[in-house]
Amino acid sequence: MIYGIKNSMKNRIGSPIQVIAQTGRKRQVERKGVLSEVYPSLFVVNLDQEENQFERVSFSYSDVLTSTVEVKFLDEAEILNS
Repeated sequence: MIYGIKNSMKNRIGSPIQVIAQTGRKRQVERKGVLSEVYPSLFVVNLDQEENQFERVSFSYSDVLTSTVEVKFLDEAEILNS
């Protein structure tokens, strides 16, 4: 499962992405940016500086697998979830 998520991400490096992360009880953070790097256990998103305080943020593939993080590629309007 995680390998499928990683391979799907690897094929979309440079694509616009939206990430919705669950941060606690009924709280979520939405960030938009560009998928910049893919590593064996995590991926990195360069954030849109007009909307965010941080330059980059990283997430693990297990976060996507457990639905803690929802990934949506904006150019295809596809939600990546297992």
